[in-house]
Amino acid sequence: MRPALVILHRWFGLGVAIFLFISGATGALISFDHELDAALNPDLFHAHSGETAQRQIPGAELARRIEALDPRVRIGYVMTEVEPGHTSMMSVEGTIDPATGKPHELGFNQIGVDPVTGKIQARRQWGEISLSRENLLPFLYKLHYSMHIPEVSGVELGIWFMGIIAIVWVLDCFIALYLSFPNFRSWRKSFAFRWKAGGPKLNFDLHRSGGVWVWLLLLVLAITSVSMNLTDRVVRPLLSTVSTLSPDAFASRTMNPPEKPIPALIGREQVMALARTEGNKRGWTAPVGGVFYASAFGLYGVGFFQPGNDHGDVGLGNSWLYFDGKDGKFVGDRVPGTGSAGDIFLQLQFPLHSGRIAGLPGRIVLSFLGVVVAMLSVTGVIIWVRKRRARLLAARAPAASPGPAPAPARQPLPQNASTVLE
Repeated sequence: MRPALVILHRWFGLGVAIFLFISGATGALISFDHELDAALNPDLFHAHSGETAQRQIPGAELARRIEALDPRVRIGYVMTEVEPGHTSMMSVEGTIDPATGKPHELGFNQIGVDPVTGKIQARRQWGEISLSRENLLPFLYKLHYSMHIPEVSGVELGIWFMGIIAIVWVLDCFIALYLSFPNFRSWRKSFAFRWKAGGPKLNFDLHRSGGVWVWLLLLVLAITSVSMNLTDRVVRPLLSTVSTLSPDAFASRTMNPPEKPIPALIGREQVMALARTEGNKRGWTAPVGGVFYASAFGLYGVGFFQPGNDHGDVGLGNSWLYFDGKDGKFVGDRVPGTGSAGDIFLQLQFPLHSGRIAGLPGRIVLSFLGVVVAMLSVTGVIIWVRKRRARLLAARAPAASPGPAPAPARQPLPQNASTVLE
C-alpha cells in the first residue's frame, strides 16, 4: 500500500504544485488586501476632505447623486456611513444602452467617493488582468481563487478548476500524513528539522516536518477552499443529504444575463426602512451598514454592521436580510451562528479560510500558512527533481561504466619453462 501512496503523493503534488504555490503566495498577501490596497491607492480609500467634523452625505443620497451625474452608471453597492477620513467605496455597473441593448462599457466597476463632498476621487476595474498600482491587489485576489481563467458560455472555468485542485489537495493531505509516519518508533523524526545539515536533508525536513506541524490547519484551508469554490455545485448538495439547509435567496432564482437586468421598482431608502423594521423585531442592535441590489436576480441585500466593519473582521461575519426588488417582500436572511449544523458549517467557510474568525491574529496565522503552502510546493518539487536525477544517473551507470576488465586466464607453463625463464 505504501508504494502506491508514494506514487499518488508524487503525482498529486506535481499536478497541483504550481497552482498551490500561486494560491499560497497570493493568500499570504491578500490576508491584508484592504490594508495593502489602501496603502497603494490612497485616492481610492482616503477622503480628501480628511477626518473633518462635517456631516457625511447619507449613503443612499450619495448613490443617487452619482447616478444623476452619469445616467450610464448604476450603483450596485453602497454603505450608509463610513469611518471618518475614509471614502465610500461603491460597486457600479453600466445601465442598458438603448442603442445597443447591452450595458454601457464604463471601463470601471468600482469608485471611491468622498462622503462629505460627494466627489468621485478614483475609479478602477476590479479584477482586471493588470499589475498597475490600482489593480494589483484585485488582480492577486482573483488570481488566488480562479487563476484568471475566463468564463466560457456562463461556466466559471477558473473557479471550477481551482475547486478541483482543492479536492486533490484534501486527498493529498491524508496521504501525506500517512507517509510522514513510516513507523511508530521513529515518529519523533517526523517533527524534527535538521537545521545544521542543510541541503537535501533540510529540504526534506521542511517538506515533511513543516507539513506535519501545521497539518490540521492545512486541512482546514484545503476543505474551505473546496467549499468556497464549489458551494452551490458540490458542497450544498452533499450537505443537504445529512443536514437541513435554510433556503438560499439567490439559489431559488434564475440568474439573468447582463443585457437583461431586472429593474428595481422600489428604492434603496424604502428597502433600508424595511430592513430596520425587521432588524428591530429581531432585537438587533447593529445599524443598517450597507445595501446592494443584484440586478441579475432582482434582489436587494441589506447588511447590519458598524462603520468600518463592513468586512466582518471577527467571528462569523455580519447579518444580512434580502428583499425582492419589485415589491420589497422579505425573501431570506443570513444570520451568523443560527440555523442547522449545515448552515453553520457554510457560515464558517470564509471566516476560517480568511482567518477573520479570530480577527487580526487569525489573519496573521493565515498569512503564515500561505507562505507554508508555497514552501511545501517548492520543496516537494525539489525532492522530486533530486530523486529523478538520481534514478537517471543510476540507469545510465551500467552503460557509461562497464566496470573493470576481467583478468586474463592463466596459461599453463610449458614443460621447458625452467629453461625459458633461465
